[in-house]
Amino acid sequence: MKLIETDVLVIGAGPAGSSTAKHAALNGAEVILMDKKSEIGSPKRCAEGVSKEGLKKLGIEPNSRWVTKELSGVRLISPNGTDVWMKEDQVKLPEAGYILERKVFDKFMAMDAARAGATIMIKTLARGMRKDYDGYIVSCESMGEDFEIKAKIVVGADGPESRVGRWGGLKTAVKPKNMESGIQFEMVGLEMEDPDVIEFYFGSVAPGGYAWIFPKGDDIANVGLGIVSTVTDKSAYEHLVEFVKNCPATQNAQPVELNVGGDPVGGMTKNLVKDNLMIVGDAAGHVNPLTGGGIITALEAGMYAGEVAAAAVKEDNYTEKRLKEYQEICKKEIGDSFDKYLKTKDYLLSLSDSDLDSIAAAFQDTEFENISTKELIKLLIKVSPKALLKLGKLF
Repeated sequence: MKLIETDVLVIGAGPAGSSTAKHAALNGAEVILMDKKSEIGSPKRCAEGVSKEGLKKLGIEPNSRWVTKELSGVRLISPNGTDVWMKEDQVKLPEAGYILERKVFDKFMAMDAARAGATIMIKTLARGMRKDYDGYIVSCESMGEDFEIKAKIVVGADGPESRVGRWGGLKTAVKPKNMESGIQFEMVGLEMEDPDVIEFYFGSVAPGGYAWIFPKGDDIANVGLGIVSTVTDKSAYEHLVEFVKNCPATQNAQPVELNVGGDPVGGMTKNLVKDNLMIVGDAAGHVNPLTGGGIITALEAGMYAGEVAAAAVKEDNYTEKRLKEYQEICKKEIGDSFDKYLKTKDYLLSLSDSDLDSIAAAFQDTEFENISTKELIKLLIKVSPKALLKLGKLF
């Protein structure tokens, strides 16, 4: 059987995988990036929002090919319709940003990895892997051909409950309470109050999560929600259909695409590495437990993974102890804040619709200076004595 050898094999060409491959290649490693799909980025399983600050931090220049909308504000809507507007002309919006076209963006990120020197293999399925004395041998299939890839380091960037991680002995299973069921229509014919503002809807409209409208231009938007199945008897699809029917902006709109997928919101996985193995992105729980957003943190974690993998290759040291540098960086830069957001999410789940309405009413009388997840939580603590008791020591 044909055997291909490489330093680093990255399985999964989403943002996390492409970022890992790019930075490993930039730092001198021989890299293969493989994906089971014939088109990287499709189907999308994402609301497609990213922050401007996040892209800037990673040195990624916005491109008109994959930016569909630049946002000018945020609108928060409580269960009784009380809304809180935060517009760019009134406050600084450090975490507001762009709505992407993921089908284009993901390909651009993979192209960056290719330009850095990584080899891209599409429509290539990893069927299993076995430990070799100095790495792993991965069994692959592409276009009817069976072959193997031997790698000194294998990186699992293959999504929630990563098979690659499990094959290597890492615990990647996500508890049901920490796995949101996400579902989304891309719709046309929306009638939004402001098509440049992103909208979030809270409460029983989406138990365990929230609903969203992410405008993509003109009368087009991503309309979706995430729920936790353990706290509702309805399916995510039923909740979405009900939301679309009742929301004034979507009542006359029509879907042109449906996307579904799981979103791990339990915080960063405890162990991200073993000998010759790393996991990154959704596979590693690199998703904000409170917002469900994961594109920027996937890219960031991929950068750390690629840099550490390349350094390990140069040192000819692929032990868990060596690769733990990546885990430690992720904990400091990503995981510690995620622990706080997870506690905040658990607190918000304890609130009733009337509690959320009261908070929204208090927010209406508040002057905002900037908007970030952290600042909104601080404001919540300020207006809610209950939140102060639960979250005050965290923020």
